[in-house]
Amino acid sequence: MRHWLHAFRLRTLPLAVSSILVGSALAYFADNWRYSGPSSFRPIVLMLALVTAVLLQILSNLANDLGDHQQGTDNAHRVGPQRAVQSGAITPAQMKRAMVICGMLAFASGCALITVALGFTLKTLLFLFLGLLAIGAAVKYTFGKTPYGYAGLGDVSVFLFFGIVGVCGTFYLHQPGFHWATLLPATAFGLLSTGVLNVNNMRDIHNDAASGKRTLVVRMGSDKARIYHTFLVLSGIACLVTFTSFFFGAGFFTDTWWLWLFLLVLPVYLVHLKRVWSTKEPRDLDPQLKVLAMGTFLTAVLFSLGLILA
Repeated sequence: MRHWLHAFRLRTLPLAVSSILVGSALAYFADNWRYSGPSSFRPIVLMLALVTAVLLQILSNLANDLGDHQQGTDNAHRVGPQRAVQSGAITPAQMKRAMVICGMLAFASGCALITVALGFTLKTLLFLFLGLLAIGAAVKYTFGKTPYGYAGLGDVSVFLFFGIVGVCGTFYLHQPGFHWATLLPATAFGLLSTGVLNVNNMRDIHNDAASGKRTLVVRMGSDKARIYHTFLVLSGIACLVTFTSFFFGAGFFTDTWWLWLFLLVLPVYLVHLKRVWSTKEPRDLDPQLKVLAMGTFLTAVLFSLGLILA
C-alpha cells in the first residue's frame, strides 16, 4: 500500500484543491460584489469539486509516473524521490489499470458535480466537455506518444486548469454567472501553480534536456527561468493585492482588514525567491518545490478565510 501512496504523491494534493477553495470562497460572497443574483454557495458542490480535483491530481501523478518511465526520463540521473514504476515497486500494467480506475472515478465524480450544480442543461454538456479535457490533460502531460509536457506546454496547462478553469469554473458551479473580478484570483493561483511546475523543471533541467523533454526551462535556460519564475510569483501576489485593493476601496466588506490575511505568507515567497536566485546547483532547488506548493496552498486558505470573515 505504501508504494501506491508514494505513487499518489500526497504532497501535491493541497495544491490541487487550492483553486476549488478560492472559487468557492468567491461564490460565498458574490452577493457582496453587487452581483446580479443572490449568493448560492452550496457545500455539496464544494465537496464534490474537492473530490474531483483530488482524483484528477492523482490521475495526473500516476500518468506522470508511467509516462516519464516510458519516455526514459525517470532514470539513474533523475533528481528527487524515485518513482514507483522506475523502482519496480509497481509494474507498468498495474499502473495502467490504476489510471483507468482513477480516470473512471474522476469522471463519475465530475458528472455528479456538474449534475448537482447545473442539472440537465446545455451548460451541463459544456462542463462535461471541460471535464473530459481536464482528464485528457491529466493523462497526456507525459503519457502517450505525443505528451505535451515534453513540448514545453505544461505551463499553459497548469495555468489554465489550476487557475482560470479551477477558480472561475468552481465559482460558476456554485452560482451560474460570471464576474470579471474572479479573473484576478484565478490568474493569481494559475501563476503561482505554474511557479511550482517551474521550480520542478528548474530542478530537473539537466536530466530533462538529456532525455529530450523540452520544457520551457530547458528552452530558455536557467538564468531566464529564474526571471520567469520571479515574474510568476510576484505577478500572482500582485493580482491578489489588486483584487483586495479594489474591494477595500469600494467598501463592499464590513471588516476589510481580513481581506489582507494572505499577506502573512509574503515573507515565505520573498525568502523562496532569494533561495531560487542564490542556488546554483539545480538539484538543490528540490526543497523549494515543497515551499512554494505549501505557500500557495496557505495563501489560498488565508485568502478564502479572509473573504469569509470580511
